[in-house]
Amino acid sequence: MNLGCRFIISLSAAHGLLRLEVEVAHSTDSTPGRRAVCSWLSEVMEPTTADVAVIGLGPGGEAVATKLARSGLDVVGVDRRLVGGECPYFGCVPTKMMLRAAGALAEAHRVPVLAGDVSVHPSWSPVADRIRDEATDDWDDTVAVERFQATGGRFIRGTGRISAPDEVTVDTGAGEQVITLRKGIVLNPGGEPSIPPIEGLTETPYWTNREAVQAREVPDSLIVLGGVAIGLEFAQVFVRFGTGVTILEAADHILPGGEPEAAEIVAGVLRSDGVDLRTGVRAQRINHDGSGFTVGLSDGGRVTASNLLVAVGRASDLRELGVGAVGIDVSGRTIDTDEHLRAAPGVWVVGDVAGRGAFTHMSMYHAAIVVDDITGKGELTAEYHAVPAVTFTDPEAAQVGLTEAAAREQGLDVRTGTASVPSTSRGWIHKVGNEGVIKVVADATRGVLVGATVVAPFGGEVIGALAVAVHARVPVAGLRRMIYAYPTLHRGIEDALNDLNLS
Repeated sequence: MNLGCRFIISLSAAHGLLRLEVEVAHSTDSTPGRRAVCSWLSEVMEPTTADVAVIGLGPGGEAVATKLARSGLDVVGVDRRLVGGECPYFGCVPTKMMLRAAGALAEAHRVPVLAGDVSVHPSWSPVADRIRDEATDDWDDTVAVERFQATGGRFIRGTGRISAPDEVTVDTGAGEQVITLRKGIVLNPGGEPSIPPIEGLTETPYWTNREAVQAREVPDSLIVLGGVAIGLEFAQVFVRFGTGVTILEAADHILPGGEPEAAEIVAGVLRSDGVDLRTGVRAQRINHDGSGFTVGLSDGGRVTASNLLVAVGRASDLRELGVGAVGIDVSGRTIDTDEHLRAAPGVWVVGDVAGRGAFTHMSMYHAAIVVDDITGKGELTAEYHAVPAVTFTDPEAAQVGLTEAAAREQGLDVRTGTASVPSTSRGWIHKVGNEGVIKVVADATRGVLVGATVVAPFGGEVIGALAVAVHARVPVAGLRRMIYAYPTLHRGIEDALNDLNLS
């Protein structure tokens, strides 16, 4: 099969028109040089038709675009930001590098209890260097772009929107490109940090996760707005590197939406780390005097710090996506889909904007279903009864499925069982740093688990066994007959199951 790239440059001049035509043709076994030229031409030329356009190349969008291109479809990927999305550059990967470093410091401080004496001198430079050099290539997505283009996909840097059914318009900053699609459009816009409407906030040099990840030095002091996962992780990282940290959470406890037992344990650890954790209080006014922040609180108090991190969640702009052109309500925060992730005829949705959890693993889960549907198989459908989530504090707080409160709201005949991690054999051996709990939530009528929470060292790994149980609806009777390795943290699951009263 012969493939070709054709590129035409037209230059207007005062005394005529200069027309330059370049044609590069190559076969599938062409030289790398010819393929590189063709790839470059594909990047700069304006595509007018394609099989599929993917708006947003975060983890899920990149997976969809790559797999469809490999299947032989003509795919255009569009993103104004870094290919790969928030996770590898500003979220999951660099923050876990930060947490790994902070955890090493915490373990060093535990040495006197376990193994003798140690002297610890924190330095942020190795952390910042690792994020820049190993995780993000200095926030350069060249490798990711080239990896996608190597599959045959075409990439356009710009802001994409649906401009009509089966049509996408991309604003490249130097003009607009219109693409007509033969098979459809996939939306994976990800989200932007939500900025709450607090008086004075937008006039200040506040941080979001993006600025925090790129920090070359730890701040002297830090106020964190929000007691959800990302804010708690940053708070623990920086306090363990010597920053004075205050967390402000409007809800009555951190990790709202999770089990209160988990929130209580994580809150206790953060406070023992030195975090000033305040719940049930709102920021009402924020000032910056050129050197630091002052936050006026709903209880009449105020807090000050050199830096302010806004970490209250994320949101997508549906109006910017142009989804109104295919009949989707632009006033919502998320887009409703069917079990194949279809939002409208010829439109699929992947990731955060589907409203099923702002997790990389959810985006990748969606990607497989969308690829299956677009390629005509239609065998995969989305199920959400066993969605896992992990907050990577120390200890890690992980959950899957329903909390006790959510199960009761659904009218289930709820039973719960718990096990204290320090009371398990492995927890007792672990000693210092062993805070945690394992909690299981069962539907007594069906005799199956519908949810579970694990707070423990490596709790995100322990939750895996419980995620299988909830996903596959394994009968509790069968789980009780399992053999649990000794001495392990996951053996505490057996203790929690034995605490269940299903009679």
